[in-house]
Amino acid sequence: MTSGLKRYKRFLALLLGGVLLIPLSLWLFRPAAVPDLAHGNLAGVQALRAGWAKGDIIVLVRHVERCDRSKAACLGPADGITDRAREVAVGLGAQFEQLGLDRADIYNSPLTRTAQTASYMFSKVSSGDGWLYNCKGSMLRDALAHKVAGRNLVLVTHSECMDALEKELKLATPTLGYGAALFVSTDTLNGAPKMLGMIEASDWRSVNLKP
Repeated sequence: MTSGLKRYKRFLALLLGGVLLIPLSLWLFRPAAVPDLAHGNLAGVQALRAGWAKGDIIVLVRHVERCDRSKAACLGPADGITDRAREVAVGLGAQFEQLGLDRADIYNSPLTRTAQTASYMFSKVSSGDGWLYNCKGSMLRDALAHKVAGRNLVLVTHSECMDALEKELKLATPTLGYGAALFVSTDTLNGAPKMLGMIEASDWRSVNLKP
């Protein structure tokens, strides 16, 4: 009877240990978070400024507020952006102007909301690149294929494509708001792209872009 009780206790201990080990393992091996470049992340912002000055940055920008998912007035077609989002796009463009656009290539997906966002951000619209919409499993590869050495690459795209990039870099996929930006550096010791971080549209005022 005593021997059976001991075996039962050992079994319970092993079972309890296994149950506790599962959440611990999930926590230890969870994907790393995307750094937030706003709110005092000086090292991240310095890396962004340095990389941008050298033309080593790829940035994905989510289109601003889409009208068909809002009660706000549309700027034009229902599949485009809201009228109030126009000012947000203009403000985002001003931030990129501070970084400098003289050595930047700008692309947008062919959808109305990304074309309108690019137009108000940069006063220019590309003919529309389908790879910035149909991007599952290929976002990183296609971005690198369009990256020119010494020139930054600005991609106006969609949340799904930003999620795809994060997954390819083995990072967690936070829900990014309209107008959010993801910055990736291509200047790394091992040659692999590195996520520098994100900036939400409403957080740019807390980012010091001056050297």
